[in-house]
Amino acid sequence: MDNINLGSIEKIPLGQGHCFIVENEEIAVFRPRAGGLYAVQNRCPHRNGPLAEGVIDACHVICPYHGHKFDLQTGRGAEKGETVKIYEVKEESGEIILKL
Repeated sequence: MDNINLGSIEKIPLGQGHCFIVENEEIAVFRPRAGGLYAVQNRCPHRNGPLAEGVIDACHVICPYHGHKFDLQTGRGAEKGETVKIYEVKEESGEIILKL
């Protein structure tokens, strides 16, 4: 597995997400106000909405297009069988490190 440095944690304001393009994949990285970092595929499987632009709470993101909700820890959606891919991500010395 490759560790990829996405840059400064300051790229993502608290309580928001940011989309990064990594090896031709759109990956949404979220920084909840409650702390931590989460990374999931950026595109909602329902209608391809950009999840990085969605509203987040401590561990969920809501798609800005149709309100589908996904757990940032597991990728499970509120709709039966709907999931998003999750990625391992952490902060090291103020940098965002994504594991692919």
